[in-house]
Amino acid sequence: MFSKRIRNVQPSGTVMLSNKVKRLMDQGLDILSFTLGEPDFSTPPHIIEAAKEALDRGMTHYTSSLGMTELREAIA
Repeated sequence: MFSKRIRNVQPSGTVMLSNKVKRLMDQGLDILSFTLGEPDFSTPPHIIEAAKEALDRGMTHYTSSLGMTELREAIA
């Protein structure tokens, strides 16, 4: 038996919208889905390697709200 609070939890609006988009796409509609951010391609190998290197260097915490200085400089 679930508690009353659990029984009253509503589904996520984002998930509901994503499910609706998927149903429409399954019907053949040509839709660009910007709902959940799940790409339909594999992560490129150089990105995987960069992520592994970052983990090995202990980069496992949030950055400042400004972002990483190194990344901002590389983009500039």
